[in-house]
Amino acid sequence: MITKINNKVVAGVFTLLFPLSSLLFTGCSDFFETDSDRQIFDPALDQKTDSMFYTLGILKGVQMVADQYVMTGEMRGDLVQTNQYTETDLRRLADFSADITNKYDSAYIYYRIINNCNYYIAHRDTSLRTGSRRVAIPEYAEALAVRAWTYMQLCKTYGEVPFYTDPLTSIGDANKHFDKKDLQGISDALIPELLQFSGLTVDGGTPVPDYGNISAGALNSSETGSPVEKTVKSKNIMIPVDLILGDLYLETHRYEQAAKHYFQYIVDNELSSTNIQASLGNEQLTLYQDILPEDFTSGGGGSSWSSIFSSETDIITYIPLATNRLRGVVTELPRYFGYDFYSTTSGNANSSERFLKERQIDASQAYITLANSQDYYYIPSGSDEGSVDVSSINIGDCRRYATLRQVVPASRADSVFYVMVKFNSANVPLYRAATVYLRLAEAINRMGYPDAAFAILKEGINYDGDETRPNKNIEMGDSTDLESGRYIRQATAQMLSTTLPFFTAENRNLFQRGYGIHSRGSNNTRGMSGYQFNIIVGKKLNELTAAFNLNPATFTMQDTINAMEDIICDEMALELAFEGNRFGDLTRLARHKNQAGLYGAAFGSEWLARKLEFKNPVKSLREEKNWYLPFRVE
Repeated sequence: MITKINNKVVAGVFTLLFPLSSLLFTGCSDFFETDSDRQIFDPALDQKTDSMFYTLGILKGVQMVADQYVMTGEMRGDLVQTNQYTETDLRRLADFSADITNKYDSAYIYYRIINNCNYYIAHRDTSLRTGSRRVAIPEYAEALAVRAWTYMQLCKTYGEVPFYTDPLTSIGDANKHFDKKDLQGISDALIPELLQFSGLTVDGGTPVPDYGNISAGALNSSETGSPVEKTVKSKNIMIPVDLILGDLYLETHRYEQAAKHYFQYIVDNELSSTNIQASLGNEQLTLYQDILPEDFTSGGGGSSWSSIFSSETDIITYIPLATNRLRGVVTELPRYFGYDFYSTTSGNANSSERFLKERQIDASQAYITLANSQDYYYIPSGSDEGSVDVSSINIGDCRRYATLRQVVPASRADSVFYVMVKFNSANVPLYRAATVYLRLAEAINRMGYPDAAFAILKEGINYDGDETRPNKNIEMGDSTDLESGRYIRQATAQMLSTTLPFFTAENRNLFQRGYGIHSRGSNNTRGMSGYQFNIIVGKKLNELTAAFNLNPATFTMQDTINAMEDIICDEMALELAFEGNRFGDLTRLARHKNQAGLYGAAFGSEWLARKLEFKNPVKSLREEKNWYLPFRVE
């Protein structure tokens, strides 16, 4: 059903705009409003219906950080670059010269969310029941999860931040001194209560709140140009507890704990690595027609990867923005990347009139080079999937073509440009199935199992019913053997039956037919394709050796783990590009490398600095203090 949201007096959410010395009440306005005609000031939060009002009010605050979240996460990363149309604030983010005047530097909008969460957590009566069900628990757990996510973003942006968990309800409260905490500090403070609602503690996990579908207003259809209703599945705007726990542990190098929470979410929600592929389109088939073999057959079935950003496929959590200002918070992200989402002109959503040459952000050459360097794997005509007869051709990762749309203006065919289309639905993804599996791979790799991490990229971790062959198309072995395709070690198979029990009798049926994340852009990476552990890791080791003057004669398991981490980093770029994760991913991996100390205590900082040197940063990124923005709360 569609929940129609009207403009009646709304349920107010008490918010202190920290640290301003004023008390303001804000509500869940626009499409996050409710049908309630009840206005609450300093409420007792003792009614069963209060939870929905307050939860939507909290999430209205999350909407308001969407643009800043993406811009601070992408402009400082290696996947985008500025152009002649880029505004000054974005340029200064990109070259690390941003100061407190930058419009994307505001801790205030994050603290507004935190104080709303603090108020709800402090005052919500969690004992209310309908029958045996404690009706407030999903919203209470959600408030904890959103608060933790928000503090995590603050620490990733500013390093150390003032920390408080009591609601600020007076001017005196706002003027108090608050101790600062970094990622380790906020994780240690927030994890214990979150654990009470984890799937590791609660059978099946604590479900996220679900209020059905919400209308976000009308927008033009891609096919007809006629207005259609944009709807939001309320459960997809919530942050699951186990995913934020996984993130907090991963950010603080507690890899096994992180992996266990990602795995628990996967099991509780039967989250498979589904067959979602970005296939070659007509443009690419034409471009490569002279080098494609006669027996070339593209695509491998499954859903279209490009469709996941306008549907719920692969989406776990996203921030939905309104279709117009009358319906709520809007976003500049489509326009920045070259798409006029809020166009009032006639025509459908794919009309060429909506694509803007005056885009402010371009894909970087580093991203284009990475995507173009990937092989595409295919089964020649007449072959069976899984046979050794899997061929490859170097035509690049297809996700690039699905992400960047080529625009050829009708008036000037010589002025071709590319626009990024992930935000053409005005939704900002926070968690996708791919996000979870890639972070699980990151954690598993650092646990000492790079072979299992590679399986997540290659064909998924699957059970095919044979006790001696728990992974489809993989034979277990004590060592890697390229000729037989073996790369999963006995120790790894044991871990996948115990620590992360993919292959127990209870769970194995959930993992009968997964797909590798890399196959989304490179097609058939299963079985005996050229996408093999030894080959891919060997290439990365050679690349790192040349870049950092390593000694290949002394390569160890730790060298392999470091190389596998870089392979995962590349996969994150190919799969998650431009979604707001990138700089946070790079700095987290840099801190992993620094902590490991494999090539010295500052190797991660050197690695990060080299990845971003093409941006000519005004500060040395070899110093961690320069990874953070100056702290501004106004």
